[in-house]
Amino acid sequence: MRVVVVGAGVAGLSCARELAAGGVAVRVHERGRVVGGRLASKRFDGRYADLGAAYFVADHPDFAALAGRWRARGLARPWTDTLAVYPGGTTTGPVRWAAPGGLRSLATDLAGGLNVRLGSELTAIPADADAVVLAMPGPQALRLRPPAAVADVARAQVWEPVLAAVCTYGKRSWPEIHGAFVNDHPVLATIFDDGDRRGDAAPVLVAHSTAAFARPRLADPSAAAGELAAAVNEVLSLTGRPEVHVHRWTYASPAPGTSSFATDGRVWLAGDAFGKPRVQTAWLSGRAVARAILGGQSSER
Repeated sequence: MRVVVVGAGVAGLSCARELAAGGVAVRVHERGRVVGGRLASKRFDGRYADLGAAYFVADHPDFAALAGRWRARGLARPWTDTLAVYPGGTTTGPVRWAAPGGLRSLATDLAGGLNVRLGSELTAIPADADAVVLAMPGPQALRLRPPAAVADVARAQVWEPVLAAVCTYGKRSWPEIHGAFVNDHPVLATIFDDGDRRGDAAPVLVAHSTAAFARPRLADPSAAAGELAAAVNEVLSLTGRPEVHVHRWTYASPAPGTSSFATDGRVWLAGDAFGKPRVQTAWLSGRAVARAILGGQSSER
């Protein structure tokens, strides 16, 4: 049996690893230059900053076991269960995990030993596979013209855009916070202390915009750098002038969905839109697809 996975984010890599462990020949196509998708870290001045997912939560026992293995190898660490809320207050919740080497390092680990083809953008569903897994946001999957049963689910997904601003300051001068949710702000939704979550105390903050701010600025995200930096300074009462890099996420956050995947029997759609929008959800969705494919393979023997 031959399976093609399209997309080397967490869902795609989770699916491919499970399939490979089950003895299936699987190859992964990724249009980008690196694996990870929204589990993204980018190098600025010799240091990686996390500009996609801010952290991950591991409250499913199987994903928690994976997090534990990453922790034992020094790839991930429990970060915090408490975040600030602006204006005023704090909120506690599940433990958020971070990665000393940047969250993309975890995707790199998942990709180890797999047949991953980077810079490989497909424009149609591959014909040379018994099963094809589209591990990506629904709107992107529609570009490959999937069958109706999958297209209908992809079309029904609702996604919001985000602009991520990596703000590098000359020195650390903000309050001691791991990160913050920013309520009712016209520009910002969250701010995270990247030096704190990475554990190197770098003077770097990463802010994520609201969808309403991002939506009209997707064509030229770098033009929003000044507004984003000014908003960060306003919320944290800072006066420094940071160097700012802005990254556009057209499909950043899905509305919560149901089930674990969509399929017509040959083409499958997976990702974090199938449940709460979390890294863990993407991993579970990809694994669920792989197990369904493996189960179908067994039943055909």
